[in-house]
Amino acid sequence: MKPALVINGAAGRMGKRLIALAHEQKEFDIVGTVEYDCHPDLGKDAGILAGTEAINVPLSASLPDSADVMIDFSLPQAADSSIDYCTKNSVALVLGTTGLSTAQTAKLKEAAQKIAIVQATNMSLGMNLLFATVGKIAKALGQDYDIEIVEQHHRFKKDAPSGSALSLAESICKETGLDYPSCLTHGRQGKDALRRQGTIGIHAVRAGDIVGRHSIIYSTQGETVTIEHSAHSRDTFARGALRAAAWLVTRKPGLYDMLDVLGLKE
Repeated sequence: MKPALVINGAAGRMGKRLIALAHEQKEFDIVGTVEYDCHPDLGKDAGILAGTEAINVPLSASLPDSADVMIDFSLPQAADSSIDYCTKNSVALVLGTTGLSTAQTAKLKEAAQKIAIVQATNMSLGMNLLFATVGKIAKALGQDYDIEIVEQHHRFKKDAPSGSALSLAESICKETGLDYPSCLTHGRQGKDALRRQGTIGIHAVRAGDIVGRHSIIYSTQGETVTIEHSAHSRDTFARGALRAAAWLVTRKPGLYDMLDVLGLKE
C-alpha cells in the first residue's frame, strides 16, 4: 500500500512540482493538497493546477483526516499549524520551509519526540553533499584561507541570506571552531570595511528567476578554491523532498536531516 501524502503550500512553485513529480513517480497516494483559506484556486483539481493530469484531489484549505507523511514548503507563519496537525495525527513531516523563528525551532524539536521529522534548508542531494564537506575543506585548508559565501536566488525570495547559506556557514563553524553566528559578516559597506580575520562573509543576490546558486570561496595569498552548486530547476528540491518522505515513513520519532536520508552521518 502506498504511503498517503499531504502537500502543504500546494499551489506554490515548489508545491506544484511536488504534486506533478509525486503523481509521475506513483510512489505515494496524494490525499491532500493544502493552501491558505483565501487562495483563489481553492476547489480546483490540484493536478491540473500543477500542469499534469487530473488527480481527483481538490486544492483545499483543510487538512485531511489522516495521512502518513506531509511535505511542507509553505511560509513560516504556516509552520505551527503543520507541526500541530502532524503531532496530533501521528503524521511524519518533511519541512523545507525556511525562516523559522526560535520558538518554532523549539516547537519542532519538541514535536520530534512524538513524530519523525526531516528538516532541511535545502532538499537538493548535491547541496547536502556540500553541507557534509565544506567544513572539512575549511579545516584542512586552515586559518590562512578567507571564507566567503555568495548565494543567488530569484527576485521573489523573501528571506536573506538563504537558509542554505547559513547551513553552509554553520557546517564550516562546527569543523573550524568559529563562533556561529557571531563570526558572520553580512555584506560590506563604507570606507572602513576591511575583512576581519576569523569571519565568514555572506552575500545575498536577488535577481530574475535564478533557482538557486551557492558559491563557497576559500582564498589566501596565491590561490583561491571555489566550490559551487547550481540548481537548474525546482525539480531538484522536489525530488529530494519526495525521497526524504519515502525514507521517513518507516522511521521512529526524531529530528532528522537530509544527511540522515542520504546515509552521510558519521
